[in-house]
Amino acid sequence: MQDKILIVDDEKNILDVLAYSLKREGYMIDTACAGKEALRKIDSFNPHILILDLMLPEINGYDVCKKLTDKNIGIIMLTAKSDIIDKLLGLELGADDYLTKPFDIREVIARVKSLSRRLNKNINEEKNIISIKNFILNLSERTVIIDNKSIELTSIEFDLLYLLLSNPNIVYSRNQLLDLVWKTDYFGGTRTVDTHIQRIRKKLGIHYQSLIQTVHGTGYRGVIKLNENRD
Repeated sequence: MQDKILIVDDEKNILDVLAYSLKREGYMIDTACAGKEALRKIDSFNPHILILDLMLPEINGYDVCKKLTDKNIGIIMLTAKSDIIDKLLGLELGADDYLTKPFDIREVIARVKSLSRRLNKNINEEKNIISIKNFILNLSERTVIIDNKSIELTSIEFDLLYLLLSNPNIVYSRNQLLDLVWKTDYFGGTRTVDTHIQRIRKKLGIHYQSLIQTVHGTGYRGVIKLNENRD
């Protein structure tokens, strides 16, 4: 799957250099030059990785990070500040990595690739296995194991769960899910999608039901990172 990267910086020359270089590496790119614009594009573009400058107009990078605690996005902070306190604060707020300006574009690319590998390490496409802590989904065997116990899913429930988790962060409308999972015209309406999602969440239990997130007004998306505030 092609990673999507949102680059946020108020310096146009930096946006242009990063966007051009990362597009050449095969990434899908969008840009923003202010904090509020970044938050809007996070909701619409659904990036996998965020390259985020700290000193931004309207809302600074620290406050942007605070608003992303419930999203499964890898964050690389990019700033002119080199003080260790600033770095530690960024990491404590959820950043995965930190780069100080001026930067070497080759290092940025290397850091992006490294973060991408870490974010996607839970999906083993060769073996069709998705592993998240004590959760294991095996496509070949069509099984779901949680805490060494088999979870009984119907065929539709399994296909729906696999679609969402094998394409993390992608938002699917109810109609899209009907087309992709049911694969035929379904006359029961989109409400059946909500019903199946509720059943899957119940079977996943309190510790893993957050792997399926509701996107209000749109549909659903899967994530491969458990909420940090869980027990």
